[in-house]
Amino acid sequence: MRSAVFHRIDPVLPIIVGILQVFLSIGAQYGQLRNPDLGRVPLTWWGFGLLLVGPIAIALRRRAPVAVLVVTLTATSVYMLSDFAYGPVFLSPIIVICNAVVSGHRRAAWLSAGAFFLFVVAYATWLIPHRASLFHHTAVAAYLLLTLTVAEFYRMRRERLAERQRMAREAARRQASEERLTMAQELHDVLAHNISLIHVQASTALHILDDHPEQARTALATIKQASKDVLTEMRGVLSLLREGAPRSPTAGMANLADLIERSGLPVDLEVTGQERPLPAGIDRAGYRIVQESLTNVSRHAPGSRVTVRVAYAPEELTVVIEDDGAGTARAEAGLGGGNGIPGMRERAAALGGSLAAGPRPGGGFRVEARLPLPPSADQKEPK
Repeated sequence: MRSAVFHRIDPVLPIIVGILQVFLSIGAQYGQLRNPDLGRVPLTWWGFGLLLVGPIAIALRRRAPVAVLVVTLTATSVYMLSDFAYGPVFLSPIIVICNAVVSGHRRAAWLSAGAFFLFVVAYATWLIPHRASLFHHTAVAAYLLLTLTVAEFYRMRRERLAERQRMAREAARRQASEERLTMAQELHDVLAHNISLIHVQASTALHILDDHPEQARTALATIKQASKDVLTEMRGVLSLLREGAPRSPTAGMANLADLIERSGLPVDLEVTGQERPLPAGIDRAGYRIVQESLTNVSRHAPGSRVTVRVAYAPEELTVVIEDDGAGTARAEAGLGGGNGIPGMRERAAALGGSLAAGPRPGGGFRVEARLPLPPSADQKEPK
């Protein structure tokens, strides 16, 4: 949008500058011709042509800033040497010098301005009827330095703004990547747990369908509930992509009882310490670690008895999942090795915590996660 605005201005600025230089020069010569000591001559077609060189060159300032700078300063110098009335003719040099600095051609701008200053000093010292004073030379130098300083200030300001915009875009891209990674983890955990549960229960139902149809009914009911749950959780996760907020609360530690009930495993839940609201990341990570651990038990040792211990300490949340390994040890065909334990470890590490997982000495498997917690309101010391 911004470049479109500049493109609309491009043909307008040269016209404005051309009109100002021509008509203001006509007005300037009216007063300067009355002073014979200045040695001015009336404008001719040659003078009007030189007045228009700068504005025409300005129209090309974005394509060839250095060439435009040289042409404009040369035309201005020839105009002065022709002894026409001057003053407004310096409007074009101001614009092309600023344009050269802003477009990144700083050395060309400073060298050209220095060369133009030396020309003006030589012209005002030897080529006019009355030699100019030191004050005149100082004023010209100040005029050029002010032009260059303003241009440098605008250039630095624009570069800082562009850098801030670039950093903002980078931050937005990083945030989007992190959000996509979080979504991928959420979808992996939701699908891995529920699909594994459905797979195990379907295998169980097929195995006992003929001999124990009433137990097969229970397994099928569990499958129905698991499929409903996975659809509900997927809607909650995917709605973040569409609307920026979930339609239902994200699964957390408060939902552990429901998770355990749906797992199809004999699970004992033990909670110690003072329960309190948890930061969203910790709350979700604790839940997913328990969910992934139960999924692993369902895959590799279905029927094992599981104990889930949750301990709320002042500075950390500890989650321990242990199974006794008494179930049927097997890896379900088609489910693959998965990325369960590395994924759980990454979740914990991302929050500044740790996770340990491995076989128990007496049989079974143990997962222990320690997640740091901020102090609660009543634990903070009064200032």
